[in-house]
Amino acid sequence: MRPLTIVVTAADAERLRGALVLAAAQAALGGRATLFLQLDAVALLRAPIVAPQDMAHQAAGLPSLATLIAEALALDVAIIACQSGMALAGMTTDDLPHGVQSGGPIGLLEQLDDAARLVLV
Repeated sequence: MRPLTIVVTAADAERLRGALVLAAAQAALGGRATLFLQLDAVALLRAPIVAPQDMAHQAAGLPSLATLIAEALALDVAIIACQSGMALAGMTTDDLPHGVQSGGPIGLLEQLDDAARLVLV
């Protein structure tokens, strides 16, 4: 299965939720998945992680954003917070959820090969 890399480019919790669902599905099927939160999107990882639509999702039997992050990490989805985005949000690596890495776009692109799928949301 071709690797999947998803770049979340805005501080939109629902876009992150969708990206997490796709990345987790990729990992559950045995594929490699990476999620890169760029610039303003990094602020979505600030504790406590709560999304505006969490209650509606939970009422429908779906997980919260924080649970989706934990589940994706448990499936070995690589979640990377942009270092510049961390600076914009006033965050350090200590502020990231356990298992989330910090990195930059150069490192992200270096890991991609010709078979990789790159999706921006």
